[in-house]
Amino acid sequence: MPVIATGICWGIVLVVWIAGALYGARKAPGRRQGGAGGDALWRLGAAVVAVALYHAARTELDRVADHSLWIQLPGLVLLVASTVFTLWARVSLGRMWSATPNVLRADHQLRTDGPYAVTRHPIYTGLYGMLIGTVLLNGLGVSVVFLVVGTVVVASRVPVEERLMTKTFPEEYPRYRARVPQLVPGLNLLHRSRGATG
Repeated sequence: MPVIATGICWGIVLVVWIAGALYGARKAPGRRQGGAGGDALWRLGAAVVAVALYHAARTELDRVADHSLWIQLPGLVLLVASTVFTLWARVSLGRMWSATPNVLRADHQLRTDGPYAVTRHPIYTGLYGMLIGTVLLNGLGVSVVFLVVGTVVVASRVPVEERLMTKTFPEEYPRYRARVPQLVPGLNLLHRSRGATG
């Protein structure tokens, strides 16, 4: 059951991503901002590291795997909810989505509604939630490696996108950034309530 649920959720996201990328590449060519960078090389390196860590730590991580229902059930709920949120964000972004964080589509617009009113990077929020849900659902063992690699990838891509959005929308983006949290929904409300009481 955990493997099937995990495969279905990630499979749906993968199919939507491939279809969206193919459609977007035909309809809306992008323009690179800044240096060409090594984004494809970075992703390949992250995949190699994930596979290497997986093989190196598999036996040890299998020993600490916990398949308790009280861990798996929240993991399943988080995985499904995050999958829906990820797809919502991807569909909302439409043809403006790009596989690399330093590419903008022609006549790119700043999205601030729908999932983009919840977090500034809802696709990353959703994918990261899917990773955490996968880890919980599959027993806190081997999939932890993918969570670590996912954390590194998100941590490296978000600052690039933040700089690009600030440069592209110098008036709008700072106001948006002050209003909407980066990755964790509701985090801005926590900061506001601390400011009000402090």
